[in-house]
Amino acid sequence: MLIGIDKRGSINLPSEIRKEFGLVSGSYLDVSVENGGTIVLHPVSIYRNIKVNEAGSKKLQEGRRSGTGKLPAWLLKDMKNAEPDTE
Repeated sequence: MLIGIDKRGSINLPSEIRKEFGLVSGSYLDVSVENGGTIVLHPVSIYRNIKVNEAGSKKLQEGRRSGTGKLPAWLLKDMKNAEPDTE
């Protein structure tokens, strides 16, 4: 399959490839170059990493239990995986 590079250096992946790998606008690809010059693209998922200290972790847990207030959906999702930063 032949694809071109535009004047900005961007490439367009054909729709059948995007559909096969579930790639949509905003998806991320990791690019690497192997021996011999082969360019490899790997689909990746990016997740925010929120670090909090022990006091912050306790506040998050209190907020989860209280169920009050409206937080952004992305923060609610990230809070499910929040852990204390012990470093």
